[in-house]
Amino acid sequence: MITNKNIDQIIKKVKQCIKKYEQPVLERFNKKLNDPYWVLISCLLSLRTKDETTEIATKNLYKAAKTPQQILKLPVKKLKKIIYKTGFYNNKAKAIINVSKKILEEFNGKVPDNLKDLLSLHGVGRKTANLVLTVAFNKMGICVDTHVHKICNRWGYVKTKTPDETEMELRKKLPKKYWKKINNYLVLFGQNICLSISPLCSKCPVEKYCPKIGVIKRR
Repeated sequence: MITNKNIDQIIKKVKQCIKKYEQPVLERFNKKLNDPYWVLISCLLSLRTKDETTEIATKNLYKAAKTPQQILKLPVKKLKKIIYKTGFYNNKAKAIINVSKKILEEFNGKVPDNLKDLLSLHGVGRKTANLVLTVAFNKMGICVDTHVHKICNRWGYVKTKTPDETEMELRKKLPKKYWKKINNYLVLFGQNICLSISPLCSKCPVEKYCPKIGVIKRR
C-alpha cells in the first residue's frame, strides 16, 4: 500500500522512471511561448484527445491567430477546420470563442490567475483551471486528470469515484511540495507504464508497493 509514509520514495522512483519520456504538449508549449492564454487553449483542445493530436492542432491554430482578438476574427468555419481532428470540434470551437470573448471583456485581455475566475470561463472545469494555475502561473493547485485519478486509486493512496473527489482528497493528504507537479509525473507514468488496460507492472519501479486495486490484467 502506498501512504504518506512512503510517498516520497514512490514519487522519487516515478520521477526517475519518466525522465526518458517527452514532456506533455502543454508543458512544452508553455516553455516555448510562456503565454497563459495558449496553455488554456491547449487545455481546451486536449479534452478527450491524444497529446500528439493536440500539439498539431494547437500549433496550427497559433499560426492562424495568436491573440484572443485574432481568434475572434477567424471565421468559425476556419476555426473548426483547424481543430477538427481533436474531436468534439463544435463544442471546442464554441468554448474557445466564448473564453476569448470573456477574457477580453471581463479580464482586460489577460487569463485570470485564480481558481474562481478560471472556473467562470466557458468550458473550464477544475482539471483545466488547476492545470493553467500550475503550468502557466506556477501557482499552487492539484490538476487531476484520468491518469492521476486512476493511479492514485490503483495505489490505494485515495479511494474515490471521480477526479474531483480525488483532487479534494489529495488536497488533504498529498504533501504540498508535489501539488504543482503530480499531474506531470502521473500523466507520463500513466501513458507509458501504468496503463489503463493491462498496465506494464513488470516494468514498474513501484510494483512491489502497489496493491494494484482494480487491475484485472497486467503485463
